Amino acid sequence: MTAMKIRPVQLVARKTEDRVPMADSRVRIVLIDDHELFRAGIKSMVSTAMGFCVAGEARNRAQAIDLVKRERPDVILLNIDLKSGDGLGMIPELLSACKLSRLAVLTGSRDPEIHRQAMLLGGIGIISTEDSPDLLMNAIARVNQGKVWIDRDVTAKMLANLSTPVELSPEGKKIATLTERERQVIKMAAMGMKNRQIGRALFISEVTIHHHLTSIYSKLEVEGRLELIVYAYRNRLADLPR
Repeated sequence: MTAMKIRPVQLVARKTEDRVPMADSRVRIVLIDDHELFRAGIKSMVSTAMGFCVAGEARNRAQAIDLVKRERPDVILLNIDLKSGDGLGMIPELLSACKLSRLAVLTGSRDPEIHRQAMLLGGIGIISTEDSPDLLMNAIARVNQGKVWIDRDVTAKMLANLSTPVELSPEGKKIATLTERERQVIKMAAMGMKNRQIGRALFISEVTIHHHLTSIYSKLEVEGRLELIVYAYRNRLADLPR
């Protein structure tokens, strides 16, 4: 009986650079605050919590915008009580720097109007600087999921304020008559798009765009496209060109 010949198996070690790295599934946070000790405290909390990490820190507007553009974090944690006084004003810029990021504000203020403004500007979480570490991490996790986080007391005050009738300015009354489609047309016109381009973008005819513009001119009491664009910039119906 002929013996079978068994070939030796050659083991080849895989090079380190050939290994496929595992994706980092942690929630990446950018922290913006002008107090170094406060940032250190927040970073320490985040670092000890499983599933989270601080991707970067910034202490002012310029640093914050660059950092968000570079790191593209899951959550932007912004303390709006900055000494520079521009905390609220930074929210739209930060969200424009990375449209996929979600933003939560930290604040020591209990003023419901400030909280309301933060939400209107794009924040989806209001976190008190007096909250516990566990509450902070729960808030960040919820904001990362795209869910709103607001303290119950703050919510009650905001709803109470919203229930109070607000007298609109003359321009506010005009703007309130615009439909959602008309607002879209205004934004695109302010970007320099022609009627045909706007129609293609909105999947409607050029004739329909003309009708929308005629209605807009009448409602806002403006004469023509150029006056409409100036009006849109002045009343924040469109973003100023950068």
